[in-house]
Amino acid sequence: MPRAVRATIIQPDKHVPVDRFGQWLSSNRVILRAVPLWQRDVPEVDSLGDGLLILGGTMSAHDQATHEWIEPLKRLMVAAVEAEIPTLAICLGHQLLAEAFGGTVTVGHPAGGEHGAFPVTWHKSALDDPLLGRLAEQGTSMVAESHHDAVTVLPPGATQLASTPLYPNQAFRVGSAVGVQFHPEASPELMGRWAELDGDEARTLRRAMHAQDTEVSRTGRLLAQAFCGQLRERSLAA
Repeated sequence: MPRAVRATIIQPDKHVPVDRFGQWLSSNRVILRAVPLWQRDVPEVDSLGDGLLILGGTMSAHDQATHEWIEPLKRLMVAAVEAEIPTLAICLGHQLLAEAFGGTVTVGHPAGGEHGAFPVTWHKSALDDPLLGRLAEQGTSMVAESHHDAVTVLPPGATQLASTPLYPNQAFRVGSAVGVQFHPEASPELMGRWAELDGDEARTLRRAMHAQDTEVSRTGRLLAQAFCGQLRERSLAA
């Protein structure tokens, strides 16, 4: 019998869970291992299984002084790409992925960030991407955004995959890893909790996200299904 498909989820922040993305992965028969970085060390690359998912966080990519796991996590991302392990990095994970490979993150971007539902435009390069190709066929996708910081310079050799008018680096690929600035995992309820943490009006944002959730959740499900497909291919090839 084929072996089980397994993936590791790295969670930097207790306020930023895997939310419904975990349900979508589990429903595709992926066995998940969670690594909460406030409780456990960054794992070794040999323990990741068939894939790696790095979540977001309320800290910045430049907070090494207060979060000692940042540099080890960046080294793990490089090792995962060297091992050709499918990797999906979200928001803070996306920013750390960029810096791990020589890109630049601007903390507290002067444009003010994005908070709510926004359409991202896929580039032609995304049409052939094994993770994002099905989404890119639509031309644009509605996504959940919650960020103040942004990748302002992509790593050398990275492929730009998606943009919004204010933030051109919404998604990029470097080797086996894809970073996305948006939150494919976030439900309207989670977005509301983040608004509360920021001191914003949670009820208004939650209501707005529910109004857009048919499209936003479709984007997340399609991304999860494509990621599962990559994990399954790696498992079968092992």
